[in-house]
Formats: sequence, structure tokens, C-alpha cells
Amino acid sequence: MTAADAKAALERGRPVVLVRPPAVEQASDLWEMVGPLTPGRGPGVGPAVLVICGDDASAADWATAAPSDIHVHAVTGLARTAKLLTQGVVQVLAGGVKDLAALVQRSALKLGSVATVVIAWPETLIAGDHAATLDALLAEVRDARRIVLSWNPAVLADFLERHARRAEVVGPPGVGDSGAPLPPVCSARFAIVPSFRRSVAVQDILDALGATRPFVWNGTPIAPPSEPPDAVVCTTLPTRDELVALARMADPVLLLSASQVSYARSVATLTAVDLPSQADRARDRVESLREQVAQRLGAGTVDAELALLDPLFQRFDPAEVAAALLAISAQGEGAPEKPVEAERVKIFVNVGRKDRASAKDLVGALIREAGLAKSDIGRIEVRDSFSLVELAAPSAQQAVQKLAGTTIRGRRVAPRLDRNT
Repeated sequence: MTAADAKAALERGRPVVLVRPPAVEQASDLWEMVGPLTPGRGPGVGPAVLVICGDDASAADWATAAPSDIHVHAVTGLARTAKLLTQGVVQVLAGGVKDLAALVQRSALKLGSVATVVIAWPETLIAGDHAATLDALLAEVRDARRIVLSWNPAVLADFLERHARRAEVVGPPGVGDSGAPLPPVCSARFAIVPSFRRSVAVQDILDALGATRPFVWNGTPIAPPSEPPDAVVCTTLPTRDELVALARMADPVLLLSASQVSYARSVATLTAVDLPSQADRARDRVESLREQVAQRLGAGTVDAELALLDPLFQRFDPAEVAAALLAISAQGEGAPEKPVEAERVKIFVNVGRKDRASAKDLVGALIREAGLAKSDIGRIEVRDSFSLVELAAPSAQQAVQKLAGTTIRGRRVAPRLDRNT
């Protein structure tokens, strides 16, 4: 069954189950089924499409991955969302089960006008304490068209019987002719990494593997390089067939969220890979510094410096003098003046004009929340649904880590290094 067939089934009132890995980018054909959508319809009118997911981080992924002509509002703050719902400007609302239930309880979310409800991978939702709340929400939108995203429909028999009876299934069900789950297709390593950190984690993985010919896959059609790669890293969750193709090149490394591990175990035999911690990086820097000092001493090129420091050696232990010089170097005192134009990289911030954000808001957050100096901040491009910020290269990772989870204009920030950097 194609997306067009599924849309026709929806129009006839039949629920649809789309079999997809639990990754928003793998459900791009969903938008063909719910569209076209028009702008907001007036005060007091609820959203036309409701996406029910696990938490606010998952909701933010929906907002980021939506096509440019569809604006998805993610529930990352109840007060702001309630205000927008009251104004009737939200056409697609994505939120965690508990957040959506809270908005209903506040009478901010009107479920009567919801035309389509999307239940995003209920395998996770029904396994925790969300099950009863999810049942209550779905009972209030019983007349809405239903799309269930699932990676394992076989375990959802009771749920589908209650909430998507006689659903049309689109995609391979993940079981064999006997009804038993299909076996894993390959061995793979994995690491739990938030989506906004994956561009940085890729470099850590490649460093850990010592890879010189890596193939980094981000969901695009798989075209093997002319020279066989020595590492395959997946920043997007692959389907079973995509994983087979990737494994032909090398054992893949999967960058996952915690909720994706169960699916990944169903398609691959997993082994965890350790990413370097901040302590590991600090030890590497210290070892590098020691190596530089040893090389300089071995070259015997410090005669002039010894003559300069000789008066201090008469007053202090030479080890103390060396430690003081290292402390001064770490603070930047006495160091050569930096070039006026330092190397800059871009970071992606999921806040834009639609969120009423301005360059001034971004500068304020970078200085206040990330602790950056104004001189570290370069050009800022504020676009409709996101912004691009140029930062001094040494400050970029600090900004990504410190801004994550903060809010700008009421929206939770999920920054990452720009993929084109």
C-alpha cells in the first residue's frame, strides 16, 4: 500500500498503521496524509492535527523535521502553548501525553476540532505510566482519523483493537510467515546521544575508532563510496533494509535516543561503544601539553628562556616556576595577541521568526546562559523556524552544551553544530 492508498483509507474512515523505525525523519510520508493545511482559523479553535508522543524532546523533533510549509508547534512550555491555543493559531500540535492531558485539563486544548490524531510509536507509551492517560486522550478524539506509527505492530494487538480497529498496515510488519519476530540482520555498536549532540558525537566516534575513511549516514539514499569505508556511523535510525545495505560496508555504529534502543535490538545485535567524557578530554589535553614540553626540552632550544627565569630559580623551586607559567598560560596572560578575526563555525538553533525571536534574544541567551563573550558572537541569521549563529570555534561546543534545555521566547532550545560547518 502506498501513501496515496493510505490517505484514501483514512478518507474512508479506516485507521492506518505506518510501520516505521521510531525516528521522526523516517515518517516523512505522513505529511502527505494529513495535508494540505491552512493557517490558523480563529480564537477558541483547536488544532487540526494532534501528534501524541512520549515527551517534550520528541515533540521538538517533530517541529524541527516538519516540511517548511507546515508549522508544527511543540509543547515545551504549557503557558505559552495555552496562549497560542487560545488564539487559535496552531494547526499541528505535537506534545507528550502528560503535557497534552494537562492542556485539556486547563481547557486550553479543544479536542473537538481535531481532524487527525497521530500516535507516535505507542510501543513506548503503553509500556510506561502513560497508558491510562493515553487511553483517556484517545477516547476524547474518537471521531478523528487515526494514524499509528509503529515499529512492531505485533505487540500492539490489544491497543490497536481498542483505538485503531481494522487498521490498514503500510510497511513490512517485522515478523516472518509464522508470526515470529524476524532475527537481527547484523552486529552493530551503539551510543546513547541526544539529537542536538550527534554532529559532535560523530567526531568522537571516529576518533575512538581511528577511522580514516568513514561513511556517515544521515538518512539520505545509500550510495556506497568508491573506496570501502573503514567505519559506518548512522546519525539517523535506519530501517531493517537500510541497515542491511549499511552493514555490507562495515559494522554500523548507531547513535540512538534511549527510546530507540528496543527497536535497534530487534534489527541488530548491539554492543555499546564508549564515548570520551570531559575527564577523558582533560587527560588528553594534559598529556598533549606534557608531550609538547618534553619535545621542546629534547630539542634543547630553551637557553634564552632559562636565562630569563634564572632570578626566579634563585628564589623559588623550578617546579613552582613551571607551574606558575602554566597557570599564566591557561589564563591567557602574557600570551601573544590573538588575530582579530578568529576561525568561526555555525550552530543551528531551533528558534526563529515564528517564535518571535530576534538576534538580540539569541545574543542575550549566548551571553547570559552560555557564558560567551560578545566578541565570540558573529553574524546571526534569524529565519522562519530556526536561526544560524556564527561563533568563535572554541566557543561553539560550549554554546551547544550550555544552551541545551534553556528557553528563548518560551521555546525550549535544542542547538547543534550546523551540518554544513
